[in-house]
Amino acid sequence: MSYGVAELPLHGGHVPPWLAKYMQRLAQALLEAMVELHGVSRTVKFFADPIWFQAFNNAIGMDWDSSGSTTVTIGIVKQVLASSNLGIRVAGGKGKKAKETPRELISIGNELGLSSRLVDSLVLASRLGAKTDTVLLQDGYQLYHHAVIVGETGDWVIVQQGMNLEHRLARRYHWASPLPPIPSLEPHTGIAAARREQQVVDMTSRTSISARKTIVDLVRESPRRLVRDIYQAHRLLQGIIPLTAWTSELKARIQVARRVYRPQPRPPREIEKTLHKIYELQPKSVEELVLIEGVGPATLRSLALVAELIYGVPVSHRDPASHPIDPFRYAYIVGGKDGVPFPFRAEYAEKVIEFLKGVVEEARLDEKHRRQVLRRIQRLAQLLPKS
Repeated sequence: MSYGVAELPLHGGHVPPWLAKYMQRLAQALLEAMVELHGVSRTVKFFADPIWFQAFNNAIGMDWDSSGSTTVTIGIVKQVLASSNLGIRVAGGKGKKAKETPRELISIGNELGLSSRLVDSLVLASRLGAKTDTVLLQDGYQLYHHAVIVGETGDWVIVQQGMNLEHRLARRYHWASPLPPIPSLEPHTGIAAARREQQVVDMTSRTSISARKTIVDLVRESPRRLVRDIYQAHRLLQGIIPLTAWTSELKARIQVARRVYRPQPRPPREIEKTLHKIYELQPKSVEELVLIEGVGPATLRSLALVAELIYGVPVSHRDPASHPIDPFRYAYIVGGKDGVPFPFRAEYAEKVIEFLKGVVEEARLDEKHRRQVLRRIQRLAQLLPKS
């Protein structure tokens, strides 16, 4: 299974009520079949795969290249699972709903019988995921959707999406449990996207390990020196280089920095106040640093700039997107909302729902029938045209 990020054009418009009902019925049938055949744990983990996620949203009637494939699909899945006994729930969503994620996770923990310790770790993972893809990975996309899919087994997946209004694109980020030993260090185990950005500051990359350590060391010292370093770094970014500091190596670093860090007239306005707050709290890791209230993208960019220009520590500027998504690899079962690749066909949807209900009923009989059902699905898959 691959994991990662999917990039999609921003689309307007809404799903008509009649189509939303079909999408709910299709999602219900698919999820019931998946839980019956694969179990709760694996079903949750499927949501961490961006290609599987695209195929799922195609299967219920969304279009492959629509930004709504995230927001609408997660919304429908959340509704379906809330009224089911499948042992899976969804917290969060688009806009204001994303802010409700911590409260909803506590409620879900009670529903699914999760321990308070596990719920606390879920809330922390949710906060860290949002902060990481906003502050540590700065790729030009602003998050506007954040959801956590949780299973009664304790498995979870984070699905969040950001928008780039300049290019009219949306980018989707996937996280899955368990987190890496260093939670914010390359948390996306595979990344797929249609476009690579050039102005990227990626503090989640292993290339940035030394810069992460340098930043934590700097913020734990007296803020006075760090403030001077930040102002000096911004002056260097603007091309103001003292003769005593000029070297060919520094000039090369400045050229790279000017391409990536858009020159700013001055550091963030509240930088001194923020640095004093950080100093008082003495964070021991990058994760603790970014979770401090008030530490946002501008603060982290200034700190990364200091690490790179003043201390010569490498920071990754490579967009972690690595695998392009090919729309023609997806399975279109009932058509698409916007008529891609063909208009939604209700008669196809009814046949799919009927078939999946039969699969679930047969699979619930006994192990012998379960194997027969799996062989039946495999034979059906072999009949489908290969891309």
